[in-house]
Amino acid sequence: MIIETERLILREMVIDDAQDMLRLHSNHQVQKYTGENVITSLEEIQNKIKEFQSRDKNRGFGRWVTILKKGNQFVGWAGLAYLPEFDEIDLGYRFLPEYWGLGIATEASRAILAYGFDSLKLRRIIAIAMKENKASIKVMEKVGMEFDKFAPYELGGEDAVWYWCDKLILKGKNKNEN
Repeated sequence: MIIETERLILREMVIDDAQDMLRLHSNHQVQKYTGENVITSLEEIQNKIKEFQSRDKNRGFGRWVTILKKGNQFVGWAGLAYLPEFDEIDLGYRFLPEYWGLGIATEASRAILAYGFDSLKLRRIIAIAMKENKASIKVMEKVGMEFDKFAPYELGGEDAVWYWCDKLILKGKNKNEN
């Protein structure tokens, strides 16, 4: 386990997660705003898991399986990834539709940002979404991230919405919420 919240456990992804990950990545609703193709085979998802496992582990972060404690249910993944093409650390998440609207993305994102700033001493974290992905944009705003720009990303070749935050921004916003 890497992060635990009131309702969630975030842990490293393993090959045994392949069936759950295939259910997630083969879902057209889930993949709609990712710019990625739907994954349809166990071999493809196992390769994706291996990519997730090796990508940023040496940095102390990655994309982590997210489990709802109640019922020990796989709900998706969330975590950080280094984007070398932009030299930025990206907050990302992807969840099964039946868990949308329950605050899971917000809860996981808050915990991941705290982990990134407090444990890893990161200076800045970004998040990127397609302009049409209103739900993800709302999560970015709810967790205290600030709008940065509209700029291209690999999301279908269109401009994406970029948000960012640092520890001072989050600290100031959390202080104002109390």
